[in-house]
Amino acid sequence: MSVSRHPVALRLEERVGGATRLLATVMALPLIDGIFPALVLAGALSTFVGVVETGLLIFGGSATMAVILAEMDGTRREQVRSVLAIGALVVPVAALQAAIAPTIAGLLDLAVFQRFAGLVILTVAAKTASSKVGDVLPNPSVIIALGLVASVSPAGAEVAFSSDPEVVVRGAAAAAVGVAFALAVALAAPRLRGQVDIDRFRFGSAVALGVLALPILGLLETDAPIALAVLVVTALFAYDPTDTVETSTPAASAEDQTNEDGTSEIPSGDDASVTGPEADVEPSRAETDPDPVDEGATRAPWL
Repeated sequence: MSVSRHPVALRLEERVGGATRLLATVMALPLIDGIFPALVLAGALSTFVGVVETGLLIFGGSATMAVILAEMDGTRREQVRSVLAIGALVVPVAALQAAIAPTIAGLLDLAVFQRFAGLVILTVAAKTASSKVGDVLPNPSVIIALGLVASVSPAGAEVAFSSDPEVVVRGAAAAAVGVAFALAVALAAPRLRGQVDIDRFRFGSAVALGVLALPILGLLETDAPIALAVLVVTALFAYDPTDTVETSTPAASAEDQTNEDGTSEIPSGDDASVTGPEADVEPSRAETDPDPVDEGATRAPWL
């Protein structure tokens, strides 16, 4: 139930190679595409709730959970070490980008750029919800580049470096929240595997991202943590403790079917026949279903 594949994710995994590198790429993607600096400039980190929502939805989210649960192997300690190593890289880079962001703020019309930042979040939400829609929409980095061009204000240009320590701390905190989310998933992975519907969590995360974009676009004037509430409800609906992974076990071992004189009761060859209670066993799915469906080809996207 935890495994959910997607063509984009498969191509990304083929490029980076390995689950740990894939997780590092997923968590660092907001820093590479410029999504995180755009949110810093748009004021998404101006409140504590905004820091938590940005960390959970931008650096964490369904992609991070899916990679840990469906792709990463090894013991719990090895997974925790991998997450901590990734966090040691992501958090300082996020702090650095948050420190540089105020420097270019004087070059931009923030009211215009804020709209493009909201469009970037909506694009990421659409790509998260549907891979087919994501193939049509432009890359988030393209939208950010267009936003920079459209919002450049040469009249208020300032080249001098300026940095707000509070913004730097909030930027590092947002990345740390995402790392903490990944760490919690890695610690609980043995229990979560088979009991979390990643596809359901992915779709709910896309809805939460869309809600997060509404205040940035100016379409929703509220300080209530609506996106965080949507993510919490999504986690509750995606978790099903009664759903477990079924494993097939042999009905009886060879030792149990061996007589005291050393001869085996297991029939073999053309003379093998089944009698007794075993004859009432229902036929398998392969025997009753003439046209079985390949579940791997119908799994919904998660990245």
